Amino acid sequence: MNFNRRDFIKGSAVSAAGLTLGGCETFGSGAFSYPDITAAKAKKPGDKLNIGVIGAGGKGWSDWTPMFDNGENIVALCDVDRTAVDKGVAKIREKNPGATVKCYSDYRKMLDECKNLDAVTVSTPDHTHAPAAIRAMKQGCNIYIQKPLVRTIWEARYFEKIAKASGVITQMGNQGSSYDGLRRNVELLQAGILGKVTEVHVWTNRPVWPQAIARPAGEDAVPDTLNWDCWLGTAPLRPYKKDVYHRFKWRGFLDFGTGAFGDMACHTMNVPFRGLELEDVIAAETMMIEGKNDETYPAKSIVKMTYGARKGMPEVNLFWYDGKEKPSADKMPQVIATLGAVPNTGCLIIGDKGMMVSTNDYGKEAYVALKGEKKMKSTSKHPALVDIPQTIERCKSNHYLEFVNACKGTEHTYSDIDHSVPMLEGMLVGCAAQQVPGKLVWNSRKQKFIGNEAANDLLHPHIRKGFEY
Repeated sequence: MNFNRRDFIKGSAVSAAGLTLGGCETFGSGAFSYPDITAAKAKKPGDKLNIGVIGAGGKGWSDWTPMFDNGENIVALCDVDRTAVDKGVAKIREKNPGATVKCYSDYRKMLDECKNLDAVTVSTPDHTHAPAAIRAMKQGCNIYIQKPLVRTIWEARYFEKIAKASGVITQMGNQGSSYDGLRRNVELLQAGILGKVTEVHVWTNRPVWPQAIARPAGEDAVPDTLNWDCWLGTAPLRPYKKDVYHRFKWRGFLDFGTGAFGDMACHTMNVPFRGLELEDVIAAETMMIEGKNDETYPAKSIVKMTYGARKGMPEVNLFWYDGKEKPSADKMPQVIATLGAVPNTGCLIIGDKGMMVSTNDYGKEAYVALKGEKKMKSTSKHPALVDIPQTIERCKSNHYLEFVNACKGTEHTYSDIDHSVPMLEGMLVGCAAQQVPGKLVWNSRKQKFIGNEAANDLLHPHIRKGFEY
């Protein structure tokens, strides 16, 4: 694939406004450099990582604080919201009173000025994942990045290219990947306990944020604590509206998020994607949709995605449900007989030798009924499964420290680009199907939808001048 940035950059000029953060070392505005790719920095067991944080509050807080509590050095904090940075500085100085922490509201300035970083966490709205992470990887920084990795298919393949070129460690933040239960359930599926699988159902109770809404009219004053220009990042300019985008409610907007699909499928699809060794999506079509518009993702939908045959295994039809939609109870009589109802979130995997159901977002608890069995049994207790050997290395601690240890050469990240990019590509094909009606035929090798320019227009991000990467 030819990654020609000039083909995709558009938008109007805007100044890179700075924000002074009280109590921190701050830096003036200036030109932003785009250096050639630098090889990843080698670290040894016992070394401490110098970590830069992009997105210090919210989910970012639960990403970087376990690394800090492990003894790693948090040398820079960046967040468009000064309150999140101030809270982070207070935590660091509570443990290390004399610590010097460089503070930013603009990740570009952080990466231009902090040349001692070994790793960077990226925990921001989806549309700023790729710009921040790719710039950091070009500088040789290992990346812990929140799901769904990036917002568009072009960015996913660009992310993969830069990660491979720099040799950095990456870990996507679908933290259920590090649970022993998930890895065991993946092993069981890979062992073929369900036989030939052709049907999968994945559902979520999301969205729990606004979707199927219009863009609000008017404009509010930007709070003194918020760098709205950097919050928008690569996205087209729009006015600030209080309590509409920042914080959390951005997920449903097409310019910023990936809706319920991007938020939760990295969790709930994790077991079937890994366990069935799924590869390329070849088609997607929305079967039901409510609340469709051109500003946000729908209120609810059902999307059928077809994964191609691979390694002697047949095509798989994977049905995605959001907005509290669920597969019919008629699909899973053994589940109803055992649990009494379809779980509020989870996945159902149906093969010619039985079925498996996961009963939560993260895939760590699951039940199985083999052919002829009328009730489900826990995958950890079913007598036919207990002797299936372990084939996947278990995480030594948790998802965050697996990343830290991988940076030091003592573990491997389980959600690296070999997993995160292919899984995300299929999810983003599903997001396109939520926006473009009819059956979409996807060619992963060519990175395009066949005969559908409306869908192809969704492949690339808007990149506002000054935020190129």
